[in-house]
Amino acid sequence: MAPPPPASMPLGQRLMHLAQTLQFGWFVGHLTLLFCSLRYGLSYIFFKSYSRWARFSYRTAFVAAAATYGIVVYKAFRARARSGGRQQPGGLALLGDENVQYLLMALVWLFSYQIPLALLPFTVYSVFHVATYTRANLIPTIQPPQQTPASGASPGGRATTKSSPLADTIGRFVKEYYDASMTLVASLEIFLWFRVLFSAIIFTKGSWILLAVYTIFVRARYSQSSFVQGAVGQGVARIDALVANQNTPPVARQGWETAKRLGRQATDATDVSRFAGAQGPGMKKAQ
Repeated sequence: MAPPPPASMPLGQRLMHLAQTLQFGWFVGHLTLLFCSLRYGLSYIFFKSYSRWARFSYRTAFVAAAATYGIVVYKAFRARARSGGRQQPGGLALLGDENVQYLLMALVWLFSYQIPLALLPFTVYSVFHVATYTRANLIPTIQPPQQTPASGASPGGRATTKSSPLADTIGRFVKEYYDASMTLVASLEIFLWFRVLFSAIIFTKGSWILLAVYTIFVRARYSQSSFVQGAVGQGVARIDALVANQNTPPVARQGWETAKRLGRQATDATDVSRFAGAQGPGMKKAQ
């Protein structure tokens, strides 16, 4: 993330300099996504999720999501092109980039039927992206850090920089709730798969294609994200505990063991790390 403009510039010039960066467009995209998600959420609560404004907010949120992740993918492509010596990745390696994955899924949700749950993972990510950009760029641009001389320092002593209390509060919020929020996102993405599966079972139009695409996405997230792996592990452990109950019918236990075996076989069969370099676990979202 680029540093804020120099504090020596007038406020108007600092804001203009900030607004001309591609990163500011990324920030505006995430901010737009948050506002549209809030607007759609209010419509959903009041049972108006298919009103004109609700549909507009829903689609605009995914347009904003696609724009933000598109900016990140473009910046990564431009950085590799400028480096000269680094070769652009192939098709499988490009699809292994999680920013490309979220870009593609944002486009899929944009042109699919409405599923309110699909907005939530993008919304959680946007909360942290907006908070991080506000702390690192927006606040220092509006209120540059003040240089204060060290108390009792010698003439050659170094001055200390005093940051904004609001920036410090935002930093503590991000640090404290980051892991919990990423675990929440992982759980939402897994639950969303079951929501799409239910639509396929009742033969909603286009649901089987959507299920196939989203299954590929979830499989990629499982291979790359320790949070998704942890959420899956917790879910399996909870079901194991329920199945282990003495009142559970033997047929249910056998069915669950069969499902786990098939799941492991499918996971092994779709391990694309054998063909393309996989990213390390953990979430490294748009910078």
